[in-house]
Amino acid sequence: MIGRLNSAQPYALGLYRIVVGLLFLCHGAASLFGVLGGAAGTGGTLDAGTWPGWYAAVIQLVGGAFVLLGLGTRVAAFVAAGSMAYAYFKVHQPNALWPIENGGEAAAMFCWALLLLVFTGSGAFGLDQLFAKRSAEERKPAVEPVTV
Repeated sequence: MIGRLNSAQPYALGLYRIVVGLLFLCHGAASLFGVLGGAAGTGGTLDAGTWPGWYAAVIQLVGGAFVLLGLGTRVAAFVAAGSMAYAYFKVHQPNALWPIENGGEAAAMFCWALLLLVFTGSGAFGLDQLFAKRSAEERKPAVEPVTV
């Protein structure tokens, strides 16, 4: 049983990355474009350049897209996790100690979910894997050297 679960780990991790990236991207799209309920569920958008909301939304949109595609996953997830840590400690945590009290559950969950991807990488189905295979094939010599 454990062997089967271990063999499925890259695929489960790839699906996890896709879901986390898509949800993160949706938060950015909602805030920037007013889709999916808009910024904070109001149907509106954030004014361009407003600190910190607009910049967070850009990181959510771009970082979520990179994580979703599995392209530069570790770097994108690191930047995105950092933005969520900032959101939690600077925006939510001053209002109350616990995330359930201060409305910071999403920021805390995204921070930890993305931080996990920093350490695990993209898993299966990511463009990182495709490019890694392609570059490994290019580095492989056409003829194997013969040892004497």
